[in-house]
Formats: sequence, structure tokens, C-alpha cells
Amino acid sequence: MYRRSRITALIITLLFVFGVVAGCGGGGTPTPQAEETIKIGFLGAKTGGHASYGIETLKGMQMAVDDLNAAGGLLGKELAIVEDDHRSTGTEGANVTQKLITEGVVAIVGDPTTGITKIAAEIAQGAGVVLMSAGAVGEGVVEIGDYIYRNTLLDRVGAPAVTKYLAEELGWSKVALVTSTNNDYSVGLSKLFRDSLQVNNVEIVAEQSIQDGDQSFAAQVTALKQNTFDGIIFTGYYTEGGLFMKEVRAQGLDHVMAGGDGLLSSVLWELGEAAVEGSMVYTGFAVDLGGASPKTLEFINKYQAEYGKLPDMFSAQGYDAVMLIADAIVAANSAAPADFKETLKLTADWEGVSGTITFGPDREPIKSPVYLLEVKDGDWAVKAVIPVDM
Repeated sequence: MYRRSRITALIITLLFVFGVVAGCGGGGTPTPQAEETIKIGFLGAKTGGHASYGIETLKGMQMAVDDLNAAGGLLGKELAIVEDDHRSTGTEGANVTQKLITEGVVAIVGDPTTGITKIAAEIAQGAGVVLMSAGAVGEGVVEIGDYIYRNTLLDRVGAPAVTKYLAEELGWSKVALVTSTNNDYSVGLSKLFRDSLQVNNVEIVAEQSIQDGDQSFAAQVTALKQNTFDGIIFTGYYTEGGLFMKEVRAQGLDHVMAGGDGLLSSVLWELGEAAVEGSMVYTGFAVDLGGASPKTLEFINKYQAEYGKLPDMFSAQGYDAVMLIADAIVAANSAAPADFKETLKLTADWEGVSGTITFGPDREPIKSPVYLLEVKDGDWAVKAVIPVDM
């Protein structure tokens, strides 16, 4: 009996050893096809100033992975998310990107911000891993290389559409422009607004600079008070936006601000409180129950049941980013990034939960309409749905 057990143990040991060797492909790096799961990396913040974007993106990604696995996975394999927290810093964004690649992801969804996306895209392109940002809207992203994509409403589309609305529908003819100068997204968006304001004959009567991380804006608001204007164009993020508007109200001004989806977070009114009532934000997705497609409505209902609140742009685009990658993998019949990046760029009239997406010849997403939201009673409300001629 003892001898038989020893022989059995020896056979199991040999099978294990040969199994490991075979799985290693002779000592080389495992290919995606050899992996038991297809790994997709999450690049974003769970803490720090951009955490709201990252957390919502990850929620959407997880819902998509759950839906895909419930339907049988991809190419006979399950999907898994590899995640970390870059704490809203570019340095950690680079470190996390490298870590995700080392752990064998075939694609990365992130970052939600333009600045960190550009840092990560250089690394992903060099490693031959597909990167799909579900939030970067600034310039100079996909130009980094043919592995780099995004599924967002671009600022070059959103800013002109909203500027025209402010001029024609709200009658704004003079504005103050506020830029966060250590934020690539803000600097780029301010340039787009300058161009759009000029086209629509809206004068910039005052400009002020801030920086991400600032806590006091008394000097900037004091300077703005010396001018007469209809509203504030604020191109930074929600943390500084909420605090800036509190200072605006503290100094007795009653203007509202308008900006891009960098302001899109409940943190805006958690910090700004009543001071941000009426503030406007444009976005490529909004909960519009009356106009939502059946697919979008299903997503909204599932998200609300799971998290007890309505989804935002980042959760919807995080969901769509995973689904776009999944469909490209199926079309290529391969989870190798070099293969499915080629099918990804052929995406046309693809219906997601955040709208219909086509990648143009430059691989940039084409999306319409633009949703203009405003803060109303401490929540987002759809103020206007602006169609875009593409």
C-alpha cells in the first residue's frame, strides 16, 4: 500500500512539473492565448483629487466584465480586471501602468484624465498593449500611437457646441476665464474655449490662473470683481471648481460657471454646496430616461440596483470601453493586442450605453449629442441636449 502511494505521488509530481513547463512555453513569457483568463487593466485613481473619476470608471468596467463572464466569457475564457490606485499622480500613473503590463494585461482602460493618459500611453504603446481611455478629452492622446484609443466626447466637439449655446440661448457676451496652469486638460480646454468664444463673438474680459491643489482663491476672485461679465468659464477639475465657487459667493458675486466634464462629480457640490447651484458641465453621457435607448436604460437600471444611485459619464464610458475591447477581441478571434487593435479601429456605428461610436480615420471617437448638465438641488439635471454636426 505504501509503495503504491509513493508511485502515485511520483506520477502526480511529474505531471505537475511537465504541466508547469508546458504552461511556460519552454521558459518564455506566456502568450494571452495561453493564459486561463483574459486580463484587462484598470488605470485610475481610487484616492486623491481624481478619485471620483476612477472609482466610477472601475464600477462600469466591473459591470461589463460581470456581464461578459455571465454570457460565457471571450474565446472560451473568463475576463478579469487587474487594478491598482495611482492616487491621482502622474508618477504613480506611470508605475501602475508598468505594473499592469508586467502582470499580463492585454488592454488597459484608463486613465480618466488627459494628463495621466498621455504618460501611460507612451508606456503602453512601447509595450504593445492596447490602451483605451474612458475619460481623456484633451488634445494629443491617440497621436501617441496605434495602440491608443479613447471613447469620450472630445473637447474639440463639446466646447464649441456649448459656447454657441451660451451665446445664443443664454445671451452671454462677456466672460471670465479661469485656467489651472499645472493641469494639461485645463490648459488645453481653455485654448479651445478661447477659440470658440471668439467665433461666437463672446469677449473674455478677465483671465485668472489657479493650480490643482490650491485651497484658497481669494486673490483670483478679488481680481475678477473688477470686471463686468455674464458668467465664468472654468476649465479645471471639480475639487478646485467647488472651492472656487464658494469664494465667488463669499465675495458677493452671483455668477454661475460653465466647464467641461472635469467638473463632473458629486464632489463639486459636496465642496461647493449652494455656491455651485446652476453651474453647468458638458458631457457625452447623461441619464435621460425619456430619451435613453433600451440598452442604455437596462444599464441605468442595473447600475442603480447595484450601487443605489444613477451612473455618470465615467461609469458608462468605463462599461463601454470594456465592451469595445471585448468585441474587437471576438472580431479578431484573438486576445493578442497586435491583432485586436486592428479590428478595434474598424468600429463603426457601435451602439454602447453611452451612445453610438464610430472611430474615424485618425482613430478618434465620433459621438453626438452633447449633454449640457446643470447643478439643481444638489444633483445633475439635463439643461440641454445639443446635436453636433460631424
